Amino acid sequence: MDLVLGTLILRWYVFGFVACFLVAGTVDLGWRRTLVFAAWVWPLVWAAEFASTRVGVPFGFYHYTGATRGRELYVTDAPLMDSLSFTFLAYASFCLARAALGGRAGRWPLALWGGFLMMLLDVVIDPIAVRGDRWFLGRIFYYVDGGAYFGVPLSNFAGWALVGTLAIGGYLVLTRDGRGTRPELGMALYYAVLAFNLAVTAWISEWVLLGLGVLLHAATAAVLFAARRRPAIGPGMESQKA
Repeated sequence: MDLVLGTLILRWYVFGFVACFLVAGTVDLGWRRTLVFAAWVWPLVWAAEFASTRVGVPFGFYHYTGATRGRELYVTDAPLMDSLSFTFLAYASFCLARAALGGRAGRWPLALWGGFLMMLLDVVIDPIAVRGDRWFLGRIFYYVDGGAYFGVPLSNFAGWALVGTLAIGGYLVLTRDGRGTRPELGMALYYAVLAFNLAVTAWISEWVLLGLGVLLHAATAAVLFAARRRPAIGPGMESQKA
């Protein structure tokens, strides 16, 4: 119980986002599908982390320092909160992809877009995570060989896109295309996570990273807005246009 309480206190922001995910998912997908989503995504990501810390695939080769062991829950060598955070990151990205594409995309194209959007979050998240000793995350991990993007290897972003795609696509397969009906709260969660990480980026005075993150996500939001406004071409419409 001490470790559970310690994890809740130390990682309050993670569990705040998890709570938002559970509420948003219940409104959107229903509580059963929300639990299916979490039950699929968490072990998938844990397995990806387990492989990455040993062979470097899919997130790049990194190690956890164990600096907070005894203060928070670990699953083997990884803090619980790390893999748990992917549940709300994947769900929020899934919601944003659904809102942008509407009902036009098939199962796996939707999953690909969701994986891409989750990777875009990591463009901000991971560089400040490797600087965790400068804020309340702590120095919990490091990349063995560093990386080209603010200390993060580019392979990490490919790994996030892949795992995000598998997380969303696998959920859609398990629930037979359970897309839900109310993605708005999940969209708000996506931008709340982004805002939190941009705020931390400003707090530790990483101004170049902050500027790149704001520009990238502003451009992405503009593209998604344009995609949302584009009318769908239904059966017979092409012949009418001709």
